Amino acid sequence: MLRVLAVDDEVPALEELAYLLRQDDRIEHVTTAADGVTALQDMVQMIGGGERLDGVFLDIRMPGLDGLDLARLVGGFPSPPRLVFVTAHEECAVQAFELEAVDYLLKPVRAERLSEAVRRLEAATGPAPEPGQDDVIPVELGGRTRFVPQQAVWYAEAKGDYVRLHTVDGSYLVRMSLAALERRWSDAGFIRIHRSTLVSGRHVSELRFEGGRVALTVGTETLQVSRRHSRQVREQLVRQHRGAIS
Repeated sequence: MLRVLAVDDEVPALEELAYLLRQDDRIEHVTTAADGVTALQDMVQMIGGGERLDGVFLDIRMPGLDGLDLARLVGGFPSPPRLVFVTAHEECAVQAFELEAVDYLLKPVRAERLSEAVRRLEAATGPAPEPGQDDVIPVELGGRTRFVPQQAVWYAEAKGDYVRLHTVDGSYLVRMSLAALERRWSDAGFIRIHRSTLVSGRHVSELRFEGGRVALTVGTETLQVSRRHSRQVREQLVRQHRGAIS
């Protein structure tokens, strides 16, 4: 069951949201905060005290610390709760999803729409996939959706607000941050070799030194490892391949 925080500076809206959440059997506990600063303090206290916080239902337009700024601060937590934005403003949806929001609800909130948001939150906070399961990234290609499996990706490269996934069949542009992809695939053997490059350890066939720098052969590509990441990359690859042999 989920433990959540609801944040809204409009008291009637906050009370209605908290009431609806408490009617949902998937919600174990609801805490409320009437502004962003109080919400941040509550989250620090809860998480710092070892209390579980699965999600935050968050208004955007609030005096002082608004919802988007609060979300950016929450993203810096070691294990941040997932975010569901609840707002009267449609124009902030793109920013919200760039902050990895689970859902974006428009006021007035309907019970059935909130139920769907809780379902998405529950799915997002569920157990991680088993090692044998393969995550899939949907990619839009001229009106078609192609599903790119994690195991097919050699490496991922940051391109502004996008990530380019490189595979044996070609490359695909996805609207997400490299940091988000790294968190999503960290348990699948993906390694940061540069601030803008994430590599699949399973596709690394060679590690070598070139002019004092470390280079990797990944699929048919040669990639340079930044000096900052060199030692960590070598150690992580050795651990991965030693584990595969044993």
